[in-house]
Parts: sequence; structure tokens; C-alpha cells
Amino acid sequence: MEPDALAKVVAGLVADLIDEGLIPSVSVPEVRIERPKSREHGDYATNLALALAKPAGMPPRDLADLLAERLARVPGIAGAEVAGPGFVNIRLEASAQGALARTAVEAGREWGHSRSLAGRSVNVEFISANPTGPLHLGHTRWAAIGDAIARVLAAADATVTTEFYINDRGVQMDKFGESVMAAANGRPVPEDGYHGGYILDLAAAITMARPDITSLPEDQQLVAFREAAYALQLRQQQQVLALFRTHFDVWFSERALHESGAVERGMDRLREQGHVFEQGGAVWLRTTDFGDDKDRVLVKADGEYTYFASDTAYYVDKRSRGFDINIYLLGADHHGYVNRLRAVAACAGDDMDENVEVLIGQLVKITRGGEEVKLSKRAGTIVTLEDLVEEVGVDAARYTLARYPADSPLTLDLEDMIRATNDNPVFYVQYAHARIASVLRNADELGIDWRSAEFEPGLLDHERENDLLGMIGEFPRVVASAAELREPHRVARYLEDLATTYHRFYDICRVLPRSDEQLAPVHIARLWLCAAARQTIANGLDLLGVSAPERM
Repeated sequence: MEPDALAKVVAGLVADLIDEGLIPSVSVPEVRIERPKSREHGDYATNLALALAKPAGMPPRDLADLLAERLARVPGIAGAEVAGPGFVNIRLEASAQGALARTAVEAGREWGHSRSLAGRSVNVEFISANPTGPLHLGHTRWAAIGDAIARVLAAADATVTTEFYINDRGVQMDKFGESVMAAANGRPVPEDGYHGGYILDLAAAITMARPDITSLPEDQQLVAFREAAYALQLRQQQQVLALFRTHFDVWFSERALHESGAVERGMDRLREQGHVFEQGGAVWLRTTDFGDDKDRVLVKADGEYTYFASDTAYYVDKRSRGFDINIYLLGADHHGYVNRLRAVAACAGDDMDENVEVLIGQLVKITRGGEEVKLSKRAGTIVTLEDLVEEVGVDAARYTLARYPADSPLTLDLEDMIRATNDNPVFYVQYAHARIASVLRNADELGIDWRSAEFEPGLLDHERENDLLGMIGEFPRVVASAAELREPHRVARYLEDLATTYHRFYDICRVLPRSDEQLAPVHIARLWLCAAARQTIANGLDLLGVSAPERM
């Protein structure tokens, strides 16, 4: 019996007690089922009696006694005892606990999924880089975390759309074009332009494809180089993200936002809500009404739209596409955007606590042997996503970046990330999966058809088996929590604990019979348990975009 199922049982028993008049009719809070720190106290515990005591006007231990008495009658529960001020400790029958192994195996890739966010439509926007150069290390962190957030949201049954906002409008695009044009014509790149070997690469590729381009008039050349370089650089970003297993459902162009009339439609929506005003010849949005530190200009006095006008129109456009929750993942230098975007939502008539979320990621530093390094070969002084993947591989990069909360500064040592030892978390978790896969292969080679044999879950009554079943049972709640809190690092830390629990089980409980030993029902039961652990690790790694190797 998994924790969520047990929580439903407890909630149902409380409802029965209310119906019978043994507890006053009160609103029942969410039932929390926890694993006790000491297994001597049982398999699970709940503090529901403590939470109900005040609204029910009853002593918590009296409530706990009622609940414990009813729990003890439930099939699959061996006993329930009241502890402390009103906790209820619950012991499961071995068969009820062991049956979880079959549940996990038969659920397959769906194991750990829930419906906690069913019916919610979520847009996750992350990276959102200028198409003027390679994706750098900051983008790499968002590529790993943003994609993992989208995966755990989908596992909680939200309808998720991942979106890359292409900053393809404005002065930076002209500077990019000027830089490539200068390189193609053998001139120095402007001081305030884009530098790095990739500019020379783009210039060479464009002139090879269009030998006549440098003979165009200067103004036409600029446009031609800008557009050709934009297309090539965007394609390079898309290719490297595909290599990194980061998929975007929508590539949204800032230019298209303006060309489609979405900016004007966005301003009309804000005017309807009464938050647009004119002052000094400019058009403003009164964001200070909703916590921003100052009002923001939408249209300058000379008639030019500000970048903030794009931000507001983009938010309104997302809402018009039906997204209930709009999540923005922004870099460390975008703290000012938090209140600004929340205020935009409120100015548009939405709930800024419900419809918009802004997550800020901190900086990442790369070291080798304790010394900071610059990996880039073609991008000047920055470390690119492509460089990092080339050094450590996709799995190590994704797992390590997703393993930490986004808002914590991060220093990664390249030597640690590729070390094939138990000190390296990604190796440790992947090795656990490979070890279990090896056990299951060995069973197949011995002709043990455990999938078809009778499974007796009650045989899984060893302390280490119970520990492993308990860890496996926690997986759905870990995934739901990671989705609710937008914290996929919880999955990574859970996987490490699960791997440790599996190794402890395997060291004590023999899974396959020795050569002189007959196959027994306990071997079959333990193979089911191994398969459940393997499925859980595989599903958890998939939520992080990391592979689950069969051999290592």
C-alpha cells in the first residue's frame, strides 16, 4: 500500500466517524502520511488527529484513539497505535507493503505519475536567448532545470507547453549583423559588436553560400548578413539543445509579436483594465499599483516601443492562448523582473499569485581541480553549452545542473562530474540501475521467469526489504512535490537515497539462488522488488532527462 492510498483510507475513515457523529462535522485538512524516523514506530504515521483537534473541539489523543481503532480493522493494516500527543503509527501487513512492487512494475513508465495538476495548462518559458551567439553556461543551467520542471509538471498530469522566446528584434540584432559583415569584409569587428571565433565562422559560411553578398550596397549588406547570420545561429542553438535532450514546443519570435499586432492588442487589454496612462508624451503602465518599484514606459515620447512593451504583450498573448500558469525562468541579473511581471499580470486583470511565476537562477562557475576554467574554443571568453557537453557528456551535465535548487550559486568541477566512483551522484544512481538490470538479466539467463511465476508479496518481510519498499512508495509523492514546488532537484536527491537503500538491501538479501540452491518463492518476490526499484530509478532519471543505462 503506497502512502497516497493510505492517505485516502485515513480520509475515508474520518469521513465515516463524522457521519456517525463520533467527530463533529468539520473541514478535514489534507492527510499527511510520513515515514517515521525509527522503524520501531511502524511503517507510516499520521498527525491528522492533531490537525483536527482544535476545529473539532476534542482532545487530540481521543481523536487518535478513534482513528487507530478503525485503522486496525482495515485489510492490509497489521496494527495502529497512538503515540505522543496524538500521532497514529501504522503498521502494514507484509503482503500489503510487498504488493507495491507489483504496482510499480505493472505501472511501468507511468509509475510515479499523479493527477495532482490535472486540468492545469502551464507554459514554461526558459533560456530565451538572443540569436546572436552560442548558448552559454547560464543557458545550460536553464536548459536542464527548465526541461526537468516541464517533465515533472507533465508527470503530475498538467498540460505543459515549453517555449523559447527568441529575442530577435532591436539594436543587438543590428550589432550582430554589423559584426558578421565586418568579418566577411576583412574589417575589424566594431568594439561594441560581437567577438569570438564563431563570428568568423558565420561570415565564412554566409559568403560561401552567397559569394556576391559583399558586393551589395552597405545598407543591403547589413540586412542580408544580419538575417543570414540569425538563421544560422538560431539553427545552431536548436541543434545543440536537441543534443542536450531539451525540446521546445514553441519557438516564439519577438519580431512576430510586433508584426502580428500582438503588442497593440496587449496594450488594448491593459487600457481596458484602466492601468495605462500618458505622461510627458510617453505611454506608461501603472505597475506601482501592484508592488513594482516604479511605473514602466510602454511607448517612448518618440513613438518607439520599449522592450517592456514586448514583455507585456507576450504575457497577454500567452494568456490568450489559454495558459493558466505562466512560468518564467530568468537569469541572475533579472531580479527586477519578478515584481514587474507580477504587476503586468495584475494590470491585465489576472491573479498575479496564480497566473504568473518567475524563477530566478543563480550563476554557475566551472572549475577543474579547483581552478576556474574557460572552455570555449570559438565563443571568446564564455563557456558554452556545447563545450560543457563535449567535456562531460549530456547525462553528467544534465543531472548535475538539475541536482541543485535553481536559486543557489553553483560551482561545478569537471573532474568530479566525470569520475566513475560512488562520490559522483550521477554515476552512483546510474550504477544502481545498471546493477539491477544485471540481476534481472542473470535471472533471465538462468531461465527464471519471475514475471509469470506466482508472486507472494508477504514474503518481503525483511527489514531491508521493508526499507526499499518504503522508499519506492515515496516516489509518487516526491514527483508531485517536485511539480508543485517547481523543484526537480528533489527527484535527484530522492534517487540517490533510493540507490543507497537498494545497495543495502542487495548486500543483505540474496536475490538469486546459489548454484546448489533450489529456486524458492522468496527469490521470485525479491526479483519483483528489484524490478520495482529499477523502474523507479529509470522513471526518475527520465524526469531529469538522464539516461538509465543497462550496463556500465
